[in-house]
Amino acid sequence: MIQQEIATLGAGCFWCVEAIFQDVRGVEHVVSGYAGGTVANPTYQQVCAGNTGHAEVAQITFDLDVISYNDILYIFWRTHDPTTLNRQGADVGTQYRSVIFYHTDEQRAIAEQSKRDAEAAKIWPNPIVTEIAPLTTFYPAEAYHQNYFRLNPNQPYCRAVIDPKVRKFRKTFPEKLR
Repeated sequence: MIQQEIATLGAGCFWCVEAIFQDVRGVEHVVSGYAGGTVANPTYQQVCAGNTGHAEVAQITFDLDVISYNDILYIFWRTHDPTTLNRQGADVGTQYRSVIFYHTDEQRAIAEQSKRDAEAAKIWPNPIVTEIAPLTTFYPAEAYHQNYFRLNPNQPYCRAVIDPKVRKFRKTFPEKLR
């Protein structure tokens, strides 16, 4: 019997987060969506306007017999810049914030320790600003956002931003690949 757990992570554009975690061994399913805001059932346009409070996130369902929550977070810290407040590259606004939405008290404790470990490892030259908050509600993004990189590899944003990030991930973490 598969022991599944869910991680909900924001690390800039959800297309990037989705593309990284779809490559990870033990990840069963990744859904792009929105979390952390006050507007029910937000649309992409509302979230992009920056006034819903939601972050673009990926909800990652994974097999605990293959990969741990701590391993998911290890990848998270190393595949985006958690030191830039409300920004990843050219994507700017609270919707692109670095955030871990925990589902349980155990996930909260693991996330807080993982953040301390990432700080101590000096992965980044600046302090980590990643928010750690309880998940209240997750809203899946519109269907055209799901599997975006896989379905649109030649789209300009995919070629310029996501493809280099995925290539770097694959080169850096070959032991984590499917």
